[in-house]
Amino acid sequence: MKIEETSLPGVLVLAPAIFRDGRGAFCETYNERVMAEAGLPTSWPQDNFSLSKKNVLRGIHYQVIQPQGKLVRVTHGAVLDVAVDLRRSSPCFGKHVAVELSGENGRMLWIPAGFGHAFLVLSDVAGFAYKVTDYYSPAGERTIVWNDQELAIPWPVAPENVIVSDKDRKGAALRDAEVFS
Repeated sequence: MKIEETSLPGVLVLAPAIFRDGRGAFCETYNERVMAEAGLPTSWPQDNFSLSKKNVLRGIHYQVIQPQGKLVRVTHGAVLDVAVDLRRSSPCFGKHVAVELSGENGRMLWIPAGFGHAFLVLSDVAGFAYKVTDYYSPAGERTIVWNDQELAIPWPVAPENVIVSDKDRKGAALRDAEVFS
């Protein structure tokens, strides 16, 4: 597995070796030894999966109670995956990194606790799987609005075509959001 740093310290792209032949493809999506050697978590109390159609945008989500690190990947289809630094003490506070993840490229993104997370579906349908380092905490869940002007994330879709939940539409602006110290 190849592990690459991104422009946000701590956010990593993991690219497993993909073996393809006439039958299809195989890749190793998790190996405890490799994760431990890279200094990544090896304990994952919860796995999640979502299925979304084109132009669905989920996020920007994070938890201030029981903050979660996330190892995210796409099982099929493609998404633009975004991590946002929400640690006020960080020199990268309010900065983001965007990575295309797909079933075809097999890439994964490690997003440590202290970051917000969002993704936009680029394909007709996308299966999105992720491991988290802590359990879901409804009381700790927070959302920053996906089109916050201060974040200036260049989503590759016209705003009128974005499909978001009511909760995500009502997310806070970064300047008003409860974030990490």
